[in-house]
Amino acid sequence: MIKILHTADVHLDSPLKSLALRNPELRQLVEGATRTAFSRIVDVAVTECVAALLIAGDLFDGKQRSARTAAFLVGQLDRLRTAGIAVFYIKGNHDAENPITGGLELPDNVHVFDARGGKVPLGDDIWVHGVSFADRHAPDSLLPKFPEPVAQAVNIAMMHTSLAGAAGHDVYAPCALGDLLAMNFDYWALGHVHKRQVHAEAPWVVMPGMPQGRDIGEAGPKSASLLTLQHGAIRVEAVRTSEVEFAQSVVDASDCETEDELRVALRMHLQTVAQNCDSPACVVRLTLTGATALHWQILRDQDVWRAQIDDMARDTDVLWIDKVVFDIAAPATPLSDGLQSAANATVELGETMGTVQAEQGFIHAARGEIDAILGDMPASVRARLLPDEDSADALVKTAASNGAARVLARMKGSVG
Repeated sequence: MIKILHTADVHLDSPLKSLALRNPELRQLVEGATRTAFSRIVDVAVTECVAALLIAGDLFDGKQRSARTAAFLVGQLDRLRTAGIAVFYIKGNHDAENPITGGLELPDNVHVFDARGGKVPLGDDIWVHGVSFADRHAPDSLLPKFPEPVAQAVNIAMMHTSLAGAAGHDVYAPCALGDLLAMNFDYWALGHVHKRQVHAEAPWVVMPGMPQGRDIGEAGPKSASLLTLQHGAIRVEAVRTSEVEFAQSVVDASDCETEDELRVALRMHLQTVAQNCDSPACVVRLTLTGATALHWQILRDQDVWRAQIDDMARDTDVLWIDKVVFDIAAPATPLSDGLQSAANATVELGETMGTVQAEQGFIHAARGEIDAILGDMPASVRARLLPDEDSADALVKTAASNGAARVLARMKGSVG
């Protein structure tokens, strides 16, 4: 029995994307999470006594340049060398543009495939094939660069690719799943798409996903893939690697008639989120929604509710709150005759203002007001606002429309 660990898209020391992480302790936790996840990958490799670690591209993060990143990486690879574990690494689009990758001397247990492609034996009957990116762009398929599988052996192929395309990811080294299946490799160790997906099992085509999410857009637990080769068969399982996971969650306040009921609902909801978290910590973006009689109190005291929700999350020992979004409304109520008349008057006023905005006299007067305001602005600002004559007319139209909308909003608020 032989075990191999497959990861990709580590993005070591990727800069923090979410500026909403206000808590310094939380920022430190998230900023160090990519290192923690990679250390956990090495821990799994050593504990499981794997024969090799496969890194299918984007070990580094773009143009990020740091001697500390290089020192950390070499230290982790040395741990693998001490344990007798080989490392096979292909460069993805982020690695190809990173200055560290070209000048970093890696331990001798690491084999880096170049852009010409090649194959390396792992023991007597396993061969690892791989092709790196030559630069950050790979508009064409890399499949022609792969050597033929070795007969009577297990053949593993490493490639960084978007396959036929994936939402949120640029197209790199495009190819169809059918093309991979036809090449007679036993396992395709892919990288590039950050969400885990097993595309096929005969042969295996696996995108392990990234080992650590970096912001709210990369939600959920993250993992690597552990391969077990025995009697000519391959078994694949996901192993958790993320130190922090991100989640978006919604609480419906529609049934809450008192503030105490809402606090109970929030606390129970956050406890459920914490119980479902697979990582040591979870950063939550919470949206409060629904039509509730408490809407005015909640919107008025948003800072108070944020503080209470932060405390509730802290009590779980797992959750951190990234942001609270208040998307609530007042419950619909029938209007009295007087209020209905006021509402009708608001509609009529909106129609009247729409008519006035189209009249040439109004447009001319509004243009004069805007010209006077622009005259007090620096020339550079005027140039950005009015690059040509048509933009001046568009500015008048936009300002008038926005002003009318604000008037109607105020009147509707007084009616409701």
